[in-house]
Amino acid sequence: MDVVASGRIDDAQFAEIEAVLLAGMLANDGELNDKQSVQDDEQQQSVNNKVNGNVAIQSDKARVKDSVAENAGHNEQNDKGDSKGSSYGDNGQANQNRQNDQTDQNRWEAVGDPTEVSLIVAGRKAGLQRRAADFHREMEFPFTSERKMMSVVATDTRDGNLSVFAKGAPDVLLSHCTRIVDGSEVRALIKQDRERILSDVERLSSQAFRTLGQAYRPLGTDSLSNIDGFDDGPDDGDLEAQQDAVESDLIWAGTVGIIDPPRTEVRGSIAQAHRAGIRTIMITGDHPLTAARIAEDLGVVDSVGSTQSSDTAMAESVQKAGVSDSSMSNMPKTLSGPQLDELFARDDDDKAFDEAVATTSVFARVAPEHKLKIVKSLQRHDNIVAMTGDGVNDAPAVKAADIGVAMGITGTEVTKESAKMILADDNFSTIVDAVREGRGIFDNIRKFLRYLLSSNMGEVFTVFGGVVLAGFLGITQPGSTGVTVPLLATQLLWINLLTDAAPALAMGVDPSEEDVMGRRPRKPTDRVIDGAMWMDIIVIGITMALVTLIGMDMHLAGGLFTDRSLGGGHTSQMTQARTMGFTILVFAQMVNALCSRSHTQSVFKGLFSNKWLWGAIGLSIVLQLVVVYVPFLNVPFGTVPLTPMEWLECIGLSLAVLVVSEVYKFILRFLDARKAKSAK
Repeated sequence: MDVVASGRIDDAQFAEIEAVLLAGMLANDGELNDKQSVQDDEQQQSVNNKVNGNVAIQSDKARVKDSVAENAGHNEQNDKGDSKGSSYGDNGQANQNRQNDQTDQNRWEAVGDPTEVSLIVAGRKAGLQRRAADFHREMEFPFTSERKMMSVVATDTRDGNLSVFAKGAPDVLLSHCTRIVDGSEVRALIKQDRERILSDVERLSSQAFRTLGQAYRPLGTDSLSNIDGFDDGPDDGDLEAQQDAVESDLIWAGTVGIIDPPRTEVRGSIAQAHRAGIRTIMITGDHPLTAARIAEDLGVVDSVGSTQSSDTAMAESVQKAGVSDSSMSNMPKTLSGPQLDELFARDDDDKAFDEAVATTSVFARVAPEHKLKIVKSLQRHDNIVAMTGDGVNDAPAVKAADIGVAMGITGTEVTKESAKMILADDNFSTIVDAVREGRGIFDNIRKFLRYLLSSNMGEVFTVFGGVVLAGFLGITQPGSTGVTVPLLATQLLWINLLTDAAPALAMGVDPSEEDVMGRRPRKPTDRVIDGAMWMDIIVIGITMALVTLIGMDMHLAGGLFTDRSLGGGHTSQMTQARTMGFTILVFAQMVNALCSRSHTQSVFKGLFSNKWLWGAIGLSIVLQLVVVYVPFLNVPFGTVPLTPMEWLECIGLSLAVLVVSEVYKFILRFLDARKAKSAK
């Protein structure tokens, strides 16, 4: 039978529900603690005496459908006999129709795994806490990934006899059972019962319920040593033999269906990860049908049996593994642990297993060694693998991954020590947010480098071109000897002070571009400054040098362009020309700061999104005005005040950097669009 039910129930049905929930409460490592604080300690009541008010467990990880409900009032002074007539509503709330004393409002704290606690709450909702309190735990055989079940031996304080209570994967636990609860009686477990139970498990699993089988057995003795086959020798006996002795001939009580809803934002985060070229693989110990349904709901797979057909990361994994189209079409999209074992058994070179990992995104009923082998398989084909985990058994796979991620709340210390990163809120969306933040930081580093290198390249080309072409530009007069530099050392130092300080630092807080999560992951072998970036740096550097030298030439007699000098000797003309070149280069670098925010996007996209950058540009312009117009600074910086027309020339020439940058980016976007179109 199932805990999930609707309508009113009779005594026989309640007896079955009672057996299931009582087993769930006793074969349990969770706790539900009363946190109510009162001023008078004498007025505090024990949770085993009275529970009122809201006993719902608010958890994003697990709730028991039709068992756990918010604000479901009940009084636990009655046991089964007082619980007759309880109704289990279709909306997932279980309400006990009893008279309650509403004077106390208790608050509750869940300790342990939410799945464990949800079983305790379900039992309390049915009024079984008094029955559970009659049993005292003697020993426990804990849950392991290999066993997929746990059991507890407890003493019934009413008669002193021992009983065993067990829970686990229904298919596993069912193999330990020979009898079944049928109403208020126990009878032999027959083949039809097993088929019906497994059918119920598949039905619940296909609806995304996690299923747990519940069983028990009265041992009929008050001493463990009296149990047939139980060895408690001088060294506490053999654990496996003890388990076999206790966990045999069990009585099947029923199946609990637990809904384990993911956080609402996870589906959107997985979609973002796929768009960013990150393949998401789901590895779980749940039933394959449960895993497949949850994977479909989350978007890990497009539909049951169709794995991320549009995911570029999946396509790359398939290509790296060398999987043929025929092999991919024949590969099941959800693989279980036993199926993986079959692949290992018949595959000496791991080729079949690698193909399975490359084409499958959902793995269910897996053991710890399977997780590790999945990680190794992905790494064999040059994938960068991030592995999340919380339990001790996850530690090997987490440690082997390129980026091991441990859960900060539910994670064990062993897993945290094995991980390279600890997730403080246990939220998958935080990982995707971290990827976005990381890409943004990396982009800002590239922006910083692009801006500084292109600006410095402009200074280098300006000085180099001014020296080499000094005679053509009018910087030196015919017959003069020595080298005349286009800009003074103090001017170059001032330019570096303005550009390397505030604007460059403001690049570090530049917002991420809109398409930051729409790009393919960067390969580890990719250079921070690649060929395309060097081309950008050189193009902008040459442009800045050209406009600077042109602005200087226009104010020198005997140059290539129109002589706009104000007369006077060559020295006064050079001072005026240097002031023009000095100012043009500063303004050009301020324009370059805006252009360097993206390699391909137009400067006008999100132009005012970085207020810090605009503040830095404004500060730099003010400081440039100071060295041009403050008299006592004119001598050390070799400047003279400029006229309004000269300011227009400075601004117009410096904007040439913007024009060249926009044309260059347009060409890059056009080429990228053609490349993407041809790839389709």
